[in-house]
Amino acid sequence: MSDLILLAEADGVATLVLNRPEKLNAFSDDMREQLAAALETVAARPDVRVLVVTGAGRAFSAGGDVEHMVRLKERGVPYAEGLASLVEGGGRAIAALVALPFPTLAAVNGPAAGGGCNLALACDLRIASDRAGFGESFVRIGLHADWGGTYFLPRLVGTAKALELCWLGDLIDAPEALRIGLVNRVVPHDRLADETRALAARLAAAPQVSVRAAKRALRASAHRTLEECLAAETEAQAGCWASPDSTEGVRAFVAKRAAAFGTAGAAADLPSAAARQFE
Repeated sequence: MSDLILLAEADGVATLVLNRPEKLNAFSDDMREQLAAALETVAARPDVRVLVVTGAGRAFSAGGDVEHMVRLKERGVPYAEGLASLVEGGGRAIAALVALPFPTLAAVNGPAAGGGCNLALACDLRIASDRAGFGESFVRIGLHADWGGTYFLPRLVGTAKALELCWLGDLIDAPEALRIGLVNRVVPHDRLADETRALAARLAAAPQVSVRAAKRALRASAHRTLEECLAAETEAQAGCWASPDSTEGVRAFVAKRAAAFGTAGAAADLPSAAARQFE
């Protein structure tokens, strides 16, 4: 893996670090393709239960490299020959991220703007440092939201608030992001690693059949009728009931002890150790 994208794994948790801190982890050159490749690597590892995405240095990601865009403009490069590949590369990375069957967490350690903001929104959960900021900053340079922003943002904050964020392009701080439902938690900056590690560990130790079924069902619920949701719940419940985790779970509950879950499916064993690594 290129040193622009760092990937580590320990105890069922994969940690992906955007590693261009001198440019606030802005995406340039083939960094988008490297991100997509890293996500494909994670998807192919059967022992991964949780993915954490974060940034090196003081930012999560500033999004696209605007200096590179200036160079494209100065050379008169048309969209199809310049920006298109950057937007499409980001789209492929977002699609790969969303397709992961297990929980994904964005540990937002600083500013997340433009594509960087939407990368965080594409994760299932967001835990933010109190130094984090979020901005749909595309309008500030005369561009349009990409990387799935028009999909994720209104689903999280509603259409009116999404329009306000896209039209104004302001960077909102972490408490405001929490207030409007953009993030799940805000923690002191020096506690971000510990809090993320604890949350990832809890998810990694959870019954994976149940966790993954819930992700599938809730992601699809916005496009389903009540009847379709009820049918999907029945199917998911049957799968959970057939899994060793439900056997362990009900026995542990009756015995008043902690359950020791350890499978991703009836035929697929995963390590039961909780994650303790966050890099």
